[in-house]
Amino acid sequence: MTGELLIGVDIGTTSTKTAVFTVEGLPLAEASAETPLQWHGPGEVDQDPDDFYSAAVKTIARCLEQAAIDARRVVAIGVDGQMAGVLGVDRDWQPSMPYDSWLDTRCAADVELLAREFGDELVERTGCPAMVNHAPKLRWWAREQPQAFARTAKFVMPSGYVAGKLVGLWSDRAFIDATHLHFTGLVDAESGSWSPELCTAVGVPEEKLPDIVEPSVVVGKLSPQAAADSTLPAGIPVAAGLGDTAAGALGAGVVHAGQLFDTAGTAAVLAASVETFRPDQSERTLIVMRGAIPGQWFSLAYLPGGSLLTWFRDAIATSNGAVSDLSYEAMSAGVDKVSPGSDGLLFVPHLGGRLLPSEPAMRGAWIGLNQHHRRVHLLRAIFESVPYEYANYLRVLLDLHPELQPKEARVVGGGARSRVWNQIKASVLSVPYIRLDRDEFACWGAALVAGHAVGLFGDLACDAIRSTAVRERYEPVPREHAVYRRMIDQYRVVVDALTGPSRVLTSMQADYQEQTREEEAI
Repeated sequence: MTGELLIGVDIGTTSTKTAVFTVEGLPLAEASAETPLQWHGPGEVDQDPDDFYSAAVKTIARCLEQAAIDARRVVAIGVDGQMAGVLGVDRDWQPSMPYDSWLDTRCAADVELLAREFGDELVERTGCPAMVNHAPKLRWWAREQPQAFARTAKFVMPSGYVAGKLVGLWSDRAFIDATHLHFTGLVDAESGSWSPELCTAVGVPEEKLPDIVEPSVVVGKLSPQAAADSTLPAGIPVAAGLGDTAAGALGAGVVHAGQLFDTAGTAAVLAASVETFRPDQSERTLIVMRGAIPGQWFSLAYLPGGSLLTWFRDAIATSNGAVSDLSYEAMSAGVDKVSPGSDGLLFVPHLGGRLLPSEPAMRGAWIGLNQHHRRVHLLRAIFESVPYEYANYLRVLLDLHPELQPKEARVVGGGARSRVWNQIKASVLSVPYIRLDRDEFACWGAALVAGHAVGLFGDLACDAIRSTAVRERYEPVPREHAVYRRMIDQYRVVVDALTGPSRVLTSMQADYQEQTREEEAI
């Protein structure tokens, strides 16, 4: 047996991906499995935590089988996952509640209350403004589902749940890694510890919160049951792991200040690597997150990204299947022929609420429609809306970090395959866009952390850089950026103007749904 191998598991919003790597970062096998969203109504969505575990072990087994890998060569496993939702486990590590997805906005009233009563303190302590994340979700569960809240021994994240189940943890050893802390709303970010004051203010007993650990801590070894489920030998060390954004950034070699990291997936995330913790107290747009590298922070914000294209296909596609193919290449067809600015058309992408700054009642719109616009104009406006939102993130970032010089944006995820979208982003933001010569970044980031946990890697930053190579580079086009600067200004005006009407319409919809439920109950 020669050549150690590492496994990285990435628990995404709609699928789980697993990859097996050599210590040099060469992927030997990759597999994915669906982790379905369960929609119960507008803004009501959860997932079965055991779907995460099942998808993880199935994809591990599939990787080993497809590449005929000797499982005895695997020396460590790392797991990363989606971050803003939360789930609970009982004493025996059984789910006490579904995974409350980051897409679920039932806690909107709690977000507003926390913003109103504790907004400044939340931002200053946690680095994250009041938004749809753990604290308001837990308030909602305590109020609306008190039995589930009471039987929860610990609240954990998807990556922590899967890692814990892989090694057979009980609730007394539940953990959360430091890269998730910003989303809890219950932490003192700089010290990396739970805040008793915030726990009391939010109404979450501190004893229901897990231990805080670093990503490279070994939380246990693969249990006999998980070994049988995954076809691996028992006893393989499993690292605590990390959040998917931190994992993707590490896997993409985003380790120096001034590098931007664009996750073009179901969610569109723009993160900037910085060296200091500076919370966004004035605009409450940017979150400050710990990175995988010691001393590294990320200022970031996000919105729905690839999910907008799914919606467009399902809602706007014609009966003859004009947009039936959701590949980025197919969806991009003809978009490059439309002028920058989509011939005066703007799209507001907040179909289910604006995440940052938090405005759960916000809804989407096309503004500027005329009789000459066609489907391809609507689609280009969707592509442009994401970097318009990113431009606002960068404006806030540079106010907080005037010394920062954005060098490049490294883009990962399914959207990174779209040359049209990469070029639009580069020109909107006036920053070169880099597509790397690798397809799986979060899995590799999780594997890097696992390798570090067992001593294979000494310097995560150096090893991350070593394992990345540039595939394509997209330079900003100055004349296009000149158009986009004006569109960005108008985009901000439009979004601000839609806030009031969106609140009224959302309230009307909620009233109608409540009335319908009451009538059906009679």
